[in-house]
Amino acid sequence: MKKVLEDEKKQIPNKIITVQVNSSIKIKGKNREYYVEFINMTHSIPHTAMIALHTKEGIVVYGNDFKIDNTPVLGDKPNYKALNRISKQGVKVAIIDSLYCGSETKTPSEKIARNMIEEVLLTVRNEKAAIFVTTFSSHIARLKSIVEFGKKLDRKIFFIGRSLERYMSAASRINLVQFRKDVELKTYKNQVSSALRQVSKNREKYMVVCTGNQGEPGSILTRISSGQLPYKIEKGDNIIFSSRTIPTAITIANREKLEKSLKTKGARIFTDVHASGHLSREDIRDLIEMVNPKHIIPIQGDLATLTPVAELGKEIGYEVGKNMHMMQNCETLEVSK
Repeated sequence: MKKVLEDEKKQIPNKIITVQVNSSIKIKGKNREYYVEFINMTHSIPHTAMIALHTKEGIVVYGNDFKIDNTPVLGDKPNYKALNRISKQGVKVAIIDSLYCGSETKTPSEKIARNMIEEVLLTVRNEKAAIFVTTFSSHIARLKSIVEFGKKLDRKIFFIGRSLERYMSAASRINLVQFRKDVELKTYKNQVSSALRQVSKNREKYMVVCTGNQGEPGSILTRISSGQLPYKIEKGDNIIFSSRTIPTAITIANREKLEKSLKTKGARIFTDVHASGHLSREDIRDLIEMVNPKHIIPIQGDLATLTPVAELGKEIGYEVGKNMHMMQNCETLEVSK
């Protein structure tokens, strides 16, 4: 977080307190003291925590941006012991990530995404073609897999893009990963141009990991496709999207535009080489039954996204307006029971 604030030249008035997963802190309120617990969970970024706010009225669980992954590539699986404990203590309200509740399945483990990366990278048929891989820059576990299988191809690996450098450097500083030595980071304009010229001359010798998985206008992959950088996509070049398109109108449009541009140049495109970092319907069911909250507030999305949680809650015994609350931004809720 500190690195992001520095890079964006932003400041916040609040004091930043560093905490570890599976730890806790006390926060003094106006007339009372709160105990805040950070329960280890799994997601597409490391050190993800579910926050449990302990109050005299019961525990409020804040569970946004996480999944239930029992075989993570990086880090530990969810802390089920802590989840069971807070359930026994009494969870008053659970605020739950609902982004993919409409998907009636269980979200696959990151181990599955690793297998998909292996399958795609190690079966590239045209060995003289270029390989470009794009994923979320914060997805350190995914980058770890990409690098490991890229090394098996005996290709030099370039990481191109400032956000990749930011997260890669941060992960290396805290010894979260050890593959910094296996890649060359390229961030500045002259570095990027020089690296892409090298790739253009010897496509079979390099693998490029770059920004652009959502088709962002300023990203490396978009600028390559639009001719703003010194690399020309040729027929047979492999473009691997190790991500899912974020379901917003502008992002969907950006990705469609990028893929269409790449296809017209003859690129071979692999999409959805990915496992989500968010719960699907059956994971949400498991979580609700694990922590047994008296009230549920689904979050992260519009009404169409939140509605499947209400439908799932009805199956379990919750009722909209009684103990299932469909909230909008800036609304408040007073829970009496």
